[in-house]
Amino acid sequence: MRVILQVVKQASVKVDGKLVSQIDKGYLLLVGLTPGDDEAICNKMAAKIAKLRVFEDTNGKINLSLKDVGGEILSVSQFTLYAGLKDGNRPSFVSAMRPEQAKPLWEYFNKALEKEIGSGIQTGIFQAMMDVSLINDGPTTIILDSKELWG
Repeated sequence: MRVILQVVKQASVKVDGKLVSQIDKGYLLLVGLTPGDDEAICNKMAAKIAKLRVFEDTNGKINLSLKDVGGEILSVSQFTLYAGLKDGNRPSFVSAMRPEQAKPLWEYFNKALEKEIGSGIQTGIFQAMMDVSLINDGPTTIILDSKELWG
């Protein structure tokens, strides 16, 4: 599982020109799944994200979590995080989880995030062509990879 976490002042998703989801201060998560990912990995990733301390405290130190600042989450499924470029210039997506398995696992991950942060999250639409807009804060962008974090 790979998650690109961007700290944002604002983020939104539109599909066919219509606003689907929008958040203010918080995290925009681009979420990629690969074969072998499961609910246990989703639970670990949700817990890690909820506990991350990437917001500044009153002393300007990066020391506060999403909960501490009352932030929100916008989660967007992003199979292209598993693009393979070893051979040639056209990406291969054979390392991405098949959509019929990825959708329920992404939905499970979103529910695990809700449990961890104690409030609902916003989402994109699985497999839709989305216009994702954001205003980075910092900018702070963190790459979380379950294989690097937990082997």
